Amino acid sequence: MIAATSRRNACAPSLLRPLARLHARSFVTPTNQVRNTGTPAAEHEDAKPADTATSKAKAIVSSILHGSEKAKSEAEAQTHSKILARGKFAHELQIHNVKPEAMSDYIQLLKANYPRISEQPQFQARLFGSWSTEFGELDQAVHIWEYNNYPGYIATQKMLKQDAQYQTFLKELAPMLRSRQNQMLLEFSFWQGGPPAAPDGIYELRSYLLKPGCLLEWETEWRRGLEARKRFVQPVGAWFSQLGPLNWVHHMWAYPDLQTRKEMREKAWQVDGWSKTVSNTVRYINEMNAIILKPMPFSPLK
Repeated sequence: MIAATSRRNACAPSLLRPLARLHARSFVTPTNQVRNTGTPAAEHEDAKPADTATSKAKAIVSSILHGSEKAKSEAEAQTHSKILARGKFAHELQIHNVKPEAMSDYIQLLKANYPRISEQPQFQARLFGSWSTEFGELDQAVHIWEYNNYPGYIATQKMLKQDAQYQTFLKELAPMLRSRQNQMLLEFSFWQGGPPAAPDGIYELRSYLLKPGCLLEWETEWRRGLEARKRFVQPVGAWFSQLGPLNWVHHMWAYPDLQTRKEMREKAWQVDGWSKTVSNTVRYINEMNAIILKPMPFSPLK
């Protein structure tokens, strides 16, 4: 957890600049760039200093609180999901906290039901992967489902509510769980992921809770950093949350084993650009977590 003293909004640099710099750079229009608005020059010359000062003060306050007019107009034109997301799929991250004594039965129950849903095209859902935790919160299962965006999710849920076998599955599942949660995720467009080269390895799911408003900055830095990391390790996927807990970013990596993970991470630090990515992104983070996962027997990603 980042110390409380560092939890200021790192994505609002205007708050950090001296007022004089704000005044000079952002709010004073050079006289040689004044547009001809049809107002006589004498009226400009006769403008009251108090009115000018008041207008500038209001502009400063508005910019600090709401951003520049240009930034606001750009934000209105494009949402983060349009700017950052690949756009083709929506992914649901499911977290199941399983009762320790029920884990074996839990895996067998899902083995009999999850592949059936994934393999039938009418459900418009594909199981991306299913894992159990090896390091992190134990007795936990992680599942990622892929839908044909939101229409695919809506159609799938509608069909599952009418599917008798799935409703029986839910009733059998409930007593095995301590709790469960989910997030709807969109995939970063810059992240070119894929399955690991060899099966039977480990997966690392790294999760970051970003400070609100920092997603674009984080993506910009990681777009560069990925070039350094992917020389040594297979990137599997990267997503940001849209529903459920917000401001979360997740990315997944595949390694043959823990020792290889250690060696690959050490090599990345020797590449120009990686240390800069880390130092530039840590200020955007409120919380971070890394869990090591092992694929379940029925997981498409092995």
